[in-house]
Amino acid sequence: MRGQTSRDRKTDYGTVILHWLLVAALAVAIASGLRIAAEAPDRTWINLFDFALPNAAVWTEHIEAAVALVALTIAYTVYVSLASLARRVRFDRVRLFGLFGRREARWGAINVALYWMFYLTLLAELATGGLLYFGYGNTAVVEIHWIGTWVILGYAPLHVVTQWKLGGAPQLFRILRPGPLVPPPPPLEVADVLALLDDAGRLPTAPRHAGEKRQHGAAAPDLRRPARRRGAMLQANPFVVATSVAIVSVTFMLTVERQTVDTLRIHRISDAELPVIDGETSDAIWRKVAPITIVTEQGGNFDGKGETTVTIRAVHDGTWGYFLFTWDDPTRSLKQLPLTKAAGGWHLLHDGYEVGDERSYNEDKFSVLLTRNDAVLAGDRTFHAGSASVPGTPRTLSGRGLHYTMGEGAYVDVWQWKATSTSPAGFMDDNHFGPPEKPTDAQLDGKAPYRGGFAGDPGTAMYRDNFGPRLPQAYDQAIIPYRLPKDFKATMAALGQIDLDPNHGESDGARWYMTEEESVPYSSALDAQIPVGTIIPGVIMSGAYSGDRADVRCAARWAAGRWALEVVRRLDTGSRYDTPIKTGTFMRVAAFDHSQIRHTRHVRPIRLEVE
Repeated sequence: MRGQTSRDRKTDYGTVILHWLLVAALAVAIASGLRIAAEAPDRTWINLFDFALPNAAVWTEHIEAAVALVALTIAYTVYVSLASLARRVRFDRVRLFGLFGRREARWGAINVALYWMFYLTLLAELATGGLLYFGYGNTAVVEIHWIGTWVILGYAPLHVVTQWKLGGAPQLFRILRPGPLVPPPPPLEVADVLALLDDAGRLPTAPRHAGEKRQHGAAAPDLRRPARRRGAMLQANPFVVATSVAIVSVTFMLTVERQTVDTLRIHRISDAELPVIDGETSDAIWRKVAPITIVTEQGGNFDGKGETTVTIRAVHDGTWGYFLFTWDDPTRSLKQLPLTKAAGGWHLLHDGYEVGDERSYNEDKFSVLLTRNDAVLAGDRTFHAGSASVPGTPRTLSGRGLHYTMGEGAYVDVWQWKATSTSPAGFMDDNHFGPPEKPTDAQLDGKAPYRGGFAGDPGTAMYRDNFGPRLPQAYDQAIIPYRLPKDFKATMAALGQIDLDPNHGESDGARWYMTEEESVPYSSALDAQIPVGTIIPGVIMSGAYSGDRADVRCAARWAAGRWALEVVRRLDTGSRYDTPIKTGTFMRVAAFDHSQIRHTRHVRPIRLEVE
């Protein structure tokens, strides 16, 4: 009977433990990674698996799984070395020729080749994931990371098939039967080989009959006796040593990562050094202050790359905090859902707005998140993936997740600048992420997207849409604007050089909003005087900013493919919805290139340090 094919075939317990821990970590990493990938504009098909993918804290789960994979990689490498198991995965000349040999040798060689494909892919995933985490990635790195996910998913069934081909069910299920680690045969030293040859030379020829004795009393060497090892050797359990090395290595890695978090130092300045909030970067103080630079990725547009680099400077005078944000953007995008008149009436120019995911006719935007949560992934505490993450509320029309907090009265501060809607008034919209809001009637009827816990702070803003909410399918039908221009020619002239290609920016001085003073409520009589082909803004400016919503003042300018945004806010507003600007506060930034919700992101937050 061949013992290697028996039903009780086993695998050493160290390999069994590491194998199943690896499977578990990969399962979490892939599931959370697919959920994250579903946020990309061209991968919404992943939402078909909404029922099977995680919803809450997916970024945190993904990073934790990555840390576990790093630890397992270290542990496996050390274990294989100490346990002398490298022969299992050695792809040498013998195995290479085995690809063309008998069936058993061929499948053994294929199995080892697949091992190495998996090892290299896993290393590539860890490397590209690390680049993305530390802000050194780009679209190519994201694509490599994405392809690696599918290589690993494809490897799983191939691995099962090759194990079956190697030995059927006993070989396949041996990974479920742990056994002791069989010590490897001792290495044969040169001195031992020479001794054996010398002894063999003195041996008599084979006896002529069974009773014949050896001559000269020479004893045959005991070939079963293990060769004596020379030198000192650490006697320790390979699995325990490998586990210890992995734990120490990962602990050291996490400690270093925590100590090297990106830090924005907010320097204290005198009144004479205060910058003028006008969108210009020429203030002397901005040239003196050292910036930090953050690469943000995985957004929409930006010339198809979905990424931009954000530079941040900050100062304070003891009462107010001043910030200068600059980021690359190829176009000055001001076209916020304009309306164009056709023979059948007014029509909204849109591309996804009907589901709350406008990707073309949207203004440029920039957002800042502030939180006191002492977490590596500060923003992940507020994000909940999936289209139905809040029980009892409408599913998101876009299929994407929502921002909200879980604790009662817990708020995360969010500032949002909009090139057409807020910038002309000199404000960033002061918003927050809080507990899930009660859906409005329009949201319950499917006429407006449900936004979870994202809401404006108490107070008023100066802008509103020039059209009312409707069902998604009705946005392709004619729309009656709330207001029409008193002088449509003057309004069109204010738009500057009109180019309705969303990838083309607006001319300097253009404005794509109307004020109440230059417009009147809709009337069919006035509408009849406006010719077909007229373009009017989709934004009406009226009223004034007030209350907590008016806490953040700003000014912005675009030039030579780059936005500059100067911002000022009190260090501590005293509002329950605002986060104080002080040492230990964490910041995130995101840029939107004529996109409603497809913003860029960075994984690691920025820690503020206030002098």
